[in-house]
Amino acid sequence: MLSIDEVKCILRSLSNLKHKTLLSILYACGLRIGETLNIKVNDLDLKRGFTHIKSGKGRKDRYVAIPKRMCSLLYEYIEAYKPRYYLFEGAKGAKYSPVSARQVLKRALNQAGIEKSVTLHTLRHSHATHLLENGTDIRYIQELLGHNSPKTTMIYTHVSSTSFNRIKNPFDDFEL
Repeated sequence: MLSIDEVKCILRSLSNLKHKTLLSILYACGLRIGETLNIKVNDLDLKRGFTHIKSGKGRKDRYVAIPKRMCSLLYEYIEAYKPRYYLFEGAKGAKYSPVSARQVLKRALNQAGIEKSVTLHTLRHSHATHLLENGTDIRYIQELLGHNSPKTTMIYTHVSSTSFNRIKNPFDDFEL
């Protein structure tokens, strides 16, 4: 799990717009790397702030909200790189590879000075955990992540002690 400050540090360490956009969308939307690399330019609806994830895990389709700041970054990226088919294209317009994405993350971690064991999936896990810590209902997180069962989401998102400290117990208001 990464803290919010660690995620910011990783993203700020990237000067390459494509690399920054790739890692940003993984975190900002809580996507799996396969889902991200399969996004086609026409799957995006940046005016409404959504992307259509087609054939995600379990061959499920879903719509995922894109935060406003991420939409701005995507507009900038699309204007600069002009992807034709896939949002993230490698050589000769082919789909960007997971190996390349892992290399981008590895370089960003080195530049940010983060020595934890971090994978691309850690960005998804951190996104879900940060939503939970900020009070987002677990059922919404389940839907955003495309999980069938809330049990999957509960296992997936660890609850930090800071979340427990913010729970207001009604008993605290009792006067006995």
